Amino acid sequence: MFYFYFFRCKDGSLYTGCTNYPPQRELRHNSGKGAQWTKQHGGGTIVYTETYQTLAEARKREIQIKKWSRIKKENLIKGIKPLTGTPNLRHLV
Repeated sequence: MFYFYFFRCKDGSLYTGCTNYPPQRELRHNSGKGAQWTKQHGGGTIVYTETYQTLAEARKREIQIKKWSRIKKENLIKGIKPLTGTPNLRHLV
């Protein structure tokens, strides 16, 4: 299984990524060993995930969502108007 996720940094910014194990990825972001973005924005928490069978599917979703506005991303996190046909949405906030 692979996951697309939103990571909310301590400054409120959102980072999008993919991983095969969200808890470990969150630890890496918070230890400063994750992405440069999360290191610069102070760590934080994974607030949303979607599950996919392959890394390619998760990356495709990540690319799609990176083009979205901040409001649309926040609505997805809150569960407002989730996209139909999106498998295994998991809201963590």
